[in-house]
Amino acid sequence: MLGSKKLVSAFVLGALWSLPALAAEDTALSASDRAAIVQTLAAKINANYIDPTRAEQVGSAIIRKHAEGGYAAAASATAFSAALKKDLREFSGDMHFSAGRYEGFSEPSATEEPPSRAQIEERRVATARRGYDIEKIERLPGNVGYIELRGFAGAHFIGPAYTAAMSLLAGTDALILDLRRNGGGSTDSVAYLMSHFFPVGEVLHLIDIYERPTGTTQQIWTVPTVTQRYDKPVYVLISARTGSAAEDCAYDFQVLKRGTLVGETTIGASNPNSWYSLGHDIAVSIPTSRMINFVTKTNWEHVGVKPDVAVPAAQALQAAHVAILRNLVLSAKDENERKELQRLLTMAEKEETEKPVYTVRGER
Repeated sequence: MLGSKKLVSAFVLGALWSLPALAAEDTALSASDRAAIVQTLAAKINANYIDPTRAEQVGSAIIRKHAEGGYAAAASATAFSAALKKDLREFSGDMHFSAGRYEGFSEPSATEEPPSRAQIEERRVATARRGYDIEKIERLPGNVGYIELRGFAGAHFIGPAYTAAMSLLAGTDALILDLRRNGGGSTDSVAYLMSHFFPVGEVLHLIDIYERPTGTTQQIWTVPTVTQRYDKPVYVLISARTGSAAEDCAYDFQVLKRGTLVGETTIGASNPNSWYSLGHDIAVSIPTSRMINFVTKTNWEHVGVKPDVAVPAAQALQAAHVAILRNLVLSAKDENERKELQRLLTMAEKEETEKPVYTVRGER
């Protein structure tokens, strides 16, 4: 179970996503409004950004641009937040910086109460309606499993769904995990998913997360209570769109030598973030923490996670499927099975698929 603090954080993020990015009427900003917002932003960056030295540089750059009239044309909260988002990322190189207009947003207090049962149920239903961010489960030709994950929702909601998906594909000879369109989410969910790929009884320390505002460090481990395990080869598809917790997942597979990464270098957004209010319905995301992989003692910030097999993202699924089928052909002991696998390999190499037949065999 998650601690109350982590549960509150998860619900703050979920609530933010549920708020309308734009209200019916935009908020007009005066020159004094923009000046106050810039000063508040710089103060919150200095107090919370994971890199204190860079925090001062980023805050100073925003203040300097404002003083030079660089935001004079941003007459509304929507326009100003868009300009701040662009500059925060450009000045810092940190993709977890963001800003937007969210009507009614207020940052949580230090004594924020845990979510109510009604709020938990609302979030649970919303997660279920998204299919637990499991976009697709499929058995590809050659008995190859395929799962596409579009996000990592809170572990308190998606754990059973991950285990159910792995149960469906337990009999496959290899698995392809597609993270090419996954922008991230919960590190606890990553740990829960990773738990399926190691032997029962093997508990692994994956990462530490240091949080600057509190000075605390959280350890992330695999989950020993996961019963469904998968010991066949795993190929993980990544792209330039794969970010945050999805990068964590790919990095874990690579560092622990449990999977082969196929595709493109990922975004390079490692530092977890928290959201703060700047007033006038503007919320800003500031990276407040640092992820430290237990094995490498570092992370993928700014550099991304590099694939083991580099191909354009659009070709990654085919490349992984072909590689798996080649290995299955080589390992097949039965001659008929080898011939069938070779036939499927030839089709995969040509990007050919068999069309479904809807008539009784032998009919014309």
